[in-house]
Amino acid sequence: MQENYKSFFSEKKLWKKLKKFAKALGAKVTYTVLLLFYAYRRKETPRWAKNIVLGTLGYLIAPIDAIPDLSPIIGFTDDLGVLSFGLVAIAAYVNDDVKRQARTKLSKWFGEDVAVEDLDDVDELVG
Repeated sequence: MQENYKSFFSEKKLWKKLKKFAKALGAKVTYTVLLLFYAYRRKETPRWAKNIVLGTLGYLIAPIDAIPDLSPIIGFTDDLGVLSFGLVAIAAYVNDDVKRQARTKLSKWFGEDVAVEDLDDVDELVG
C-alpha cells in the first residue's frame, strides 16, 4: 500500500493539509500524524520504517482515497485506520522526544482543547 502513496508525500503538502484540516481531523488523529512525522525525521529511524511513514502520510495527503474527505466524521475514518496501522508498524521509533515534539505542535494548534486521555490512548499504541 505505501508504495502507491509515497509519491503524494511532501512536508509542504503535509503541513498545508494539517493546517487546513487539523480541527476536522481532531486532536487524536492530528497527534498520530505528528508522531509519524517526527519519527520519520529521526536519523535513527531505518529506511523501511520511513517508507511506511511516507506511504501512510502520503495516503492522508492523496487527493483521492477510499472514502473522500468531504465529511469530517466519515471522510477521515479510513485515514485513521491507515494512520493507526502505520504508527503501530513503526512504534519502536516513537520515543519520548518524538512524543514531546508532537504534543508541543498539537498544543499550538489546539490550545487547551485537547483531551489528554485521547493522546494517552494513542501513546498506548506505541508503548
